[in-house]
Amino acid sequence: MRIVVAEDLYLLRDGMVRLIEAYGHQVVATATTGPETLDALLTWRPDAAIIDVRMPPTQSDEGLRAALAARSEVPGLPVLILSQYVEQLYARELLADGAGGIGYFLKESVFDADQFIDALERVAGGGTAMDPAVIAKLLSSGSSNRRLGELTEREHSVLGLMAEGLSNQAIGQRLFLSASAISKYTTSLFGKLGITDDDNNNRRVLAVLAYLNEP
Repeated sequence: MRIVVAEDLYLLRDGMVRLIEAYGHQVVATATTGPETLDALLTWRPDAAIIDVRMPPTQSDEGLRAALAARSEVPGLPVLILSQYVEQLYARELLADGAGGIGYFLKESVFDADQFIDALERVAGGGTAMDPAVIAKLLSSGSSNRRLGELTEREHSVLGLMAEGLSNQAIGQRLFLSASAISKYTTSLFGKLGITDDDNNNRRVLAVLAYLNEP
């Protein structure tokens, strides 16, 4: 994969570059400011980008705004946000286009290289990879979606793990259920959410977006 890394801290940026390349991927550009990030994303149109939220010049939300601007120009451009903070407003806006290819992890939640690269590859493939802490923050105000309210407690659990990017097999292992049982739950929750697309991967993305986009 061709990757852009946008991170203003030298040691972290250099460490990510070395890690990504150790797994056989190519870092085509790095960026240390919001404007540099947007320029790199539009110039290279990478297979995926890793972007910090708070970057120079103001150390506020330049990274997320660069990601939003790039995805408006290149719909579905895969972006993995890696930050110390959950910026709820912009995170919801990033998810709202429904295109998938989105990940959001807190730096403190990344414990090993395999986890990080797996999340990056899922995002590059058009899926989602969400930190449970980010999901909790985005859902902290509760959901008013009537269809989500129709889900059973088990279906909510399955959907929450789906939002993290877990496969049916991995969800089954986490919940101590068979793969066939998870398949039945996912089919049921797709139906309740009114998601009828025949592409199962796309259905998963749509379900996750429905789960996370509600105010």
